[in-house]
Amino acid sequence: MNDHGGGPAVVALRFVERINQADAAGLEALMTEDHVLRVFDEPPQRGRLAVAEGWRGYARAFPAYTIYPHRVAVRGNQVTILGHTTGSHLGLPDEEESKLTLIWVAHVEGERVASWSLVEDTPAHRRAYALDSAGRGP
Repeated sequence: MNDHGGGPAVVALRFVERINQADAAGLEALMTEDHVLRVFDEPPQRGRLAVAEGWRGYARAFPAYTIYPHRVAVRGNQVTILGHTTGSHLGLPDEEESKLTLIWVAHVEGERVASWSLVEDTPAHRRAYALDSAGRGP
């Protein structure tokens, strides 16, 4: 994938690539200055520098963390990704972790991600984010 243009989905998937490569500097370059990270119901992290530092720590602690997108839905500048992970803080064997799906929501401004949110994979969220025809699981 090239690094020039392609719309919100390409920007969001480029963000996933940087996460999968444990490339915190690359993630920082893809964030807006006022970037917001929301992880489920935790208080949001705000600001590109603070969020990038958090990614640096996560990448050091969990260098094998990988996101596997199953489905992508785009509505304007909102990109929603249904998928699973391996190598996360959950500490599960990959076979078990890969059975747990979740939703990431990116709000894209130009060539940067203004917010990145992790949302529980529920039927209501799938409907709300136009992912309801994806089916459950990988």
